[in-house]
Amino acid sequence: MDRSLTGASALFVAILVLAAASLCYGQVILSPLDVVGAMTGSGDPTLSEIVWAIRLPRVLTAVVAGGALGVAGTLMQALFRNPMADAWSLGLVAGGQLGVGLAVAGAAFAGPVVLLFLTSFAGLSLTLGAVIGVAATAAAMAALARRVGNITLLVVGLMLGFTAQGLVSVILHFASRVGGRVFSGWDDGTFSAATTADLPWLVLPVMCGLALAVVNAKGLTALLLGETYAASLGTNVPRLRRSILAATVLLAAPVTALCGPVTFVGLIVPHLARRLARTARILPLIPLAGLAGALLALGADFIVHLPWEQHFLHLNAVLALVGAPVVIALLVFAPAMRSSD
Repeated sequence: MDRSLTGASALFVAILVLAAASLCYGQVILSPLDVVGAMTGSGDPTLSEIVWAIRLPRVLTAVVAGGALGVAGTLMQALFRNPMADAWSLGLVAGGQLGVGLAVAGAAFAGPVVLLFLTSFAGLSLTLGAVIGVAATAAAMAALARRVGNITLLVVGLMLGFTAQGLVSVILHFASRVGGRVFSGWDDGTFSAATTADLPWLVLPVMCGLALAVVNAKGLTALLLGETYAASLGTNVPRLRRSILAATVLLAAPVTALCGPVTFVGLIVPHLARRLARTARILPLIPLAGLAGALLALGADFIVHLPWEQHFLHLNAVLALVGAPVVIALLVFAPAMRSSD
């Protein structure tokens, strides 16, 4: 516990420092005094608008979304006993993309009123589409996990993702130009699209997902040693599986809905959390994964919004530069990956 507490404290301090830097740096560089003045209302109104309307919501979104994806990845890797499991590799993000694509395409056949709704307030329809898509995919992968091994499950998830992306391309062919632009803007993946008014739609389900994860942490730890062992301790394994899937959907779906398909955070953060805690027990991993995910997401967002002069970076491109080497290392060096299936 001491090791977990030390790691959590270090991550928390790093998040505070990086959040402060994110409020200062951007296309307009502000001093710490400017930021303090903007947040207290005693500074330039223009600077206050930059901090309160643009940078602070983006920072808070990155922290909440990154933390949620980190915990979701931890839950999924434990549930499927697969070190490569996360919302992207198991097809959950692709399911969300398909759900949003269907929502956008459906609006094309519903008339100009719905198109106007999508343009002015896309949040509700996109959120519902993403949540339904993520939930349906999670249920399908859980059912499949009982029949196949880890590597097969991973390959099926990747193929499901490619299939969903192909279907999205076909579906968008029948959508309007407005709907296509709405989907493209969402599909890019960013923490800057969410506003202050959107934050409750992100925070509330994530808090429910975290609570469900904490309640089921002990049973999930037992499940790591097999279903028979977990059942011998009195764990209702089918109910536990449903609870963990519900927690995963509550964590991943609102992030996917509001921020788009953010990749790699849920894949690499659980490994960092386990390295810091030196334990496989789920309960101490949850806060570490949340803090590490928040730090990774905030760091990537900070790099994206540095004052580049001639170009801009994409969030998932920055995350891929960190995540892809980790995936390669897991495939090449992790004994569990070489011997599973």
